[in-house]
Amino acid sequence: MKILLIHNEYQQPGGEDQVFAAEAKLLEDNGQRVLRYSVHNDQVAGMNLMTLAASTIWNRSSYHELRAVIHKERPQVAHFHNTLPLISPAGYYAAKAERVPVVQTLHNYRLLCPNALFFRDGHVCEDCQGKFVPWPGVLHACYRGSRPASAVVAAMLTTHRGLRTWTRQVDAYIVTTEFAREKFVRGGLPPERLIVKPNFVYPAPDPGKARDAYALFVGRLSPEKGVDTLLAAWKRAGVLMPLKIVGDGPLENEVADAIKGLEQVEWLGRQPRERVLALMRGASVLIFPSTCYENFPMTILEAFATGLPVIASNLGGMSSLIDHGRTGLRFRPGNPEDLAAKVEWALAHPGELAGMRREARGEFEAKYTAERNYKMLMEIYGTVAF
Repeated sequence: MKILLIHNEYQQPGGEDQVFAAEAKLLEDNGQRVLRYSVHNDQVAGMNLMTLAASTIWNRSSYHELRAVIHKERPQVAHFHNTLPLISPAGYYAAKAERVPVVQTLHNYRLLCPNALFFRDGHVCEDCQGKFVPWPGVLHACYRGSRPASAVVAAMLTTHRGLRTWTRQVDAYIVTTEFAREKFVRGGLPPERLIVKPNFVYPAPDPGKARDAYALFVGRLSPEKGVDTLLAAWKRAGVLMPLKIVGDGPLENEVADAIKGLEQVEWLGRQPRERVLALMRGASVLIFPSTCYENFPMTILEAFATGLPVIASNLGGMSSLIDHGRTGLRFRPGNPEDLAAKVEWALAHPGELAGMRREARGEFEAKYTAERNYKMLMEIYGTVAF
């Protein structure tokens, strides 16, 4: 099968970029012919607001360029990962004009929420859910903290709702959890086209042995990731197991200041993926204190792959990914005392924690391997290919 993978890459590499690359490699390694069409958000820097706004709603040049690629290469499926802002939903129309079926992976909640997270002012927010015009997102400047930029995204969503793009131009949507599927069904997407397929890690890392008793946080240092909850837990609980923080982001200064008096906390900054996996192999637990819904965090998946139990917020997709007491522990979102209690329990129960390590790796092998994912992906393609 010839498959065209389409993606708008971010300025800072994220989970979507990782899934896009892994999916391309997985398909190629299994003998499929893979074409890549990608653009990068670096191009945004040279565009004025009006040009960017027009491109976000309907990028004429992307439409013609993508249609020419499809006309020449004749793929059997066009699989989109991200279209914002430079490809735009015009990409769907380009594929349909060439009679090529469209698959869209929904990595976040962009079709329902201008900032894609259902998160505002430090808490979960669904004010735009069910609204034809997502005006609360504009009012609160939910996209990049800018009302003009939020208005552009809201205009894109409203325009394509009016055109019925989401129901007419996409043959199948891939969602990564049942939680996300329920949100999109409530948001008006056709239930029969929403197919649950989890993320995967390819190639799979080897499991670790937890040689050192430390907790590990890996993620962007931003409000929705629960960084304040993480730091408060270590401040209030007194002596806990050591904590290593990996990541960078807008809260870097706050993290640097907060850990000055915490000898057991070490901030390592941004690290390459191999270093992160090595830290996971040596850790006792991964801490995932996010206060937004998330979707299917690659960090949790990589933790499972290395046999690392996860202590996560009991919220959104995390609630279904973490089997409390088996593959990790769940705590009340935004509650540092409860997080501290769960960490202290883990520190006091090394035997149970060792069992969770085996179960975490077993969960990965049972549900999230590349082999299983490849089979599911090809079945999805088979349902839409002409």
